[in-house]
Amino acid sequence: MINLKRNSKGVLVQAKGLRSRNIYTRNQSDAFKISRGKFNDFLTCQRCFYLDRVKGLISPSTPGWTLNSTVDLLLKKEFDLCREEQIPHRIFERFGLTNIVPFKHENMDLWRDSLHHGLQYKLANCNIILHGGVDDIWFDQHEEKLIVVEYKAQANDRSVTKEHYLAGVYHQSYKVQLDFYAYLLTMMGFDLSSTGYFYVCNADRKAFNFDGRLMFEETLVPYEWSTHWIEDKIVEMVDTLNSNDVPDPNSSCENCAYSYQQSLI
Repeated sequence: MINLKRNSKGVLVQAKGLRSRNIYTRNQSDAFKISRGKFNDFLTCQRCFYLDRVKGLISPSTPGWTLNSTVDLLLKKEFDLCREEQIPHRIFERFGLTNIVPFKHENMDLWRDSLHHGLQYKLANCNIILHGGVDDIWFDQHEEKLIVVEYKAQANDRSVTKEHYLAGVYHQSYKVQLDFYAYLLTMMGFDLSSTGYFYVCNADRKAFNFDGRLMFEETLVPYEWSTHWIEDKIVEMVDTLNSNDVPDPNSSCENCAYSYQQSLI
């Protein structure tokens, strides 16, 4: 995909490829934020992560996922109504979760704001602040524990099952996402249930016609999150940020392959 740089008014502007702000200086003492998305970038390709965070290289932009974000927005409105009255959401009974209600907290809106705030935790003996905007948090009234939740919208001919959904190669980053949020909440001092959920909305592609509507099958996919691996990767990420050497590319990284081939022409 070839994209053209535009300003907020939609006018074409020069694409410089480099930014002058939010660049990490090796061994800096000032606080520096790393989002869940950037942490996932590090796991995907350390070279691209380093060039982005340390060198200020701007990756080509991608279109927004407006239909997916609309599903997220409407679900949040729905759950907020239940949150205010502290009653179970309509889907809970279907999955035997009648002891669960949406978690009510004064910072909920901040925690869901991935752009300006999100869940936040400053690493011990380090200047790095990890953050990420969670979709939702539920509360188990029996165990008195929080439950991490992510909304996912898709269109797939296959019905959603736990085994197939969690095994999907493109869903592995979803599990990292839930692991990351569970880690942040735990480090923020909250007691979490060992099971999180993906609230999957699967659009019906077999409907007879469109008629101005998409019909969704809603499914809760339980996921036993794991955070034991995160600490080691955080240490590795911080070491990478403070290194003088640009990491080797991931041999499967299309961005690295594109830039390399372009340099040969």
